[in-house]
Amino acid sequence: MAPPRLSARSITKRFPGVTALREVSFDLKAGEIHALCGENGAGKSTLIKVLSGIHPAGSYEGELGIDGAPAAFESVADAEAAGIAVIYQELALVPEMTVAENIFLGAEPVSGLLIDWDRVYRDSKALLERFGLELDCSAPTKSLGMGRRQLIEILKALRKETRILILDEPTAALSEAEVASLLDILRDLRSRGISCVYISHRLDEVFALADRVTVLRDGSSVTTLDVAAADKASVIRHMVGREITDLYPRRAPAPGETLLRVEDLSVSGPEGEGALEGVSFSAAAGEVLGIGGLMGSGRSELLMHIFGAWGRRTAGTVELSGRPLAAGPRACLDRGLALVTEDRKRCGLFLDQEVGFNLSLSAVGGLTRHGLIDEQAEHRANESAAASLRVKAPSLETRVGTLSGGNQQKVVIGKALMTSPRVVFLDEPTRGIDVGAKIEVYEIVNRLTAEGKAVVLVSSELPELMGMSDRIVMLHEGRVGGVFKRGEADQERLLAAAMGHAGSPAQGGKG
Repeated sequence: MAPPRLSARSITKRFPGVTALREVSFDLKAGEIHALCGENGAGKSTLIKVLSGIHPAGSYEGELGIDGAPAAFESVADAEAAGIAVIYQELALVPEMTVAENIFLGAEPVSGLLIDWDRVYRDSKALLERFGLELDCSAPTKSLGMGRRQLIEILKALRKETRILILDEPTAALSEAEVASLLDILRDLRSRGISCVYISHRLDEVFALADRVTVLRDGSSVTTLDVAAADKASVIRHMVGREITDLYPRRAPAPGETLLRVEDLSVSGPEGEGALEGVSFSAAAGEVLGIGGLMGSGRSELLMHIFGAWGRRTAGTVELSGRPLAAGPRACLDRGLALVTEDRKRCGLFLDQEVGFNLSLSAVGGLTRHGLIDEQAEHRANESAAASLRVKAPSLETRVGTLSGGNQQKVVIGKALMTSPRVVFLDEPTRGIDVGAKIEVYEIVNRLTAEGKAVVLVSSELPELMGMSDRIVMLHEGRVGGVFKRGEADQERLLAAAMGHAGSPAQGGKG
């Protein structure tokens, strides 16, 4: 039997006060796609950094191997020389540069003292043809969608004669069509003998793509399963250490009064383009209103505009509790409308600040006395919020950027809830977090609606929309493509509405 292309044996990695990896073992065969799953904080990122040379030999215990021979990477360059490349969720591209320029970024061929641009474009075209990919080498990268930008990162790695490709949550920002295209490309790479480590919280992708899956929990490797002989329930059980029988535990109270009403809303974007047109819907106390649609349909723009942070209204009205809602985030917060942004790292958190600072940031006006922050009242409020949301952090003084993705998301939600809202906008609240953390977010949603709040949930995951929404509004190119009551729609009908096809119930209704 041939030795594994990449192996890790009994890897232990310690940081001050915490052991991130405990005796982790993992191996990758030639021409294999091996998924790596686990909750946020399970040790996946640390293991990647060991495999790719970010954590150099000597900073951890255990052994790495390449093709059966011991390997000791002192740097990322050493790992790359062994044929290992990592593609992170946050792409390292220069938007203003062309496709070819990004493919050779940092490794441009030279002729004398000048960059050989003819060779850059010639070799880029040859690389595209070699892997059967259709991209215009001269196109500015900023003109491409996220799926094609992901391809550029893959091509950058393949240019280096990569044999081992590690992909960290590669589909988090992709549309369904882009995801399908990426999976096809990875299958083609597998057929060419390239090995892939595929890290994802999306088990549908894991089971559609991977040959094996290794599960990490609390810094340890708990099992490796052949995907063909496993099921999602068993992977989830190994990930969280318990049986989860209901992935979408929605408990819907009887809806109450209408809290939010949007009538014939039309909005132009920053460049003057029409972004939303004639959008109408309502959300009642105790209700989860789901909003779906394809990438670019206007889902996030709709929430951002109502919150007063995006676009210019050209027509329509927005009412909160029966009264017109003034524009501006501060006015919305004061009236009882809070937004949890889809991009927690860029727009939702100060990553270098403490958990407590982030939690009370939006509510600090209510924690002042005589113009000064009442630090004791702030601390009590923060402790209560952190305990209520079960934020796992050593203390309120812990820097929020050091927390797992799921706990960062709880802090973002906690920051919104500390303003005592009646209506809560949740924009992709479970993106990039694991199954266990998702269940906790869903239970927070149940608690909010049980308290008589209205939740507007934007999600690109159709099972999540169907499982957690009491009604669903599907957007198509800035318009309402269909409105569905709970249980009325399957994925096919929701997609049809998102693509503007007829046949969905309550078409264009105001909900």
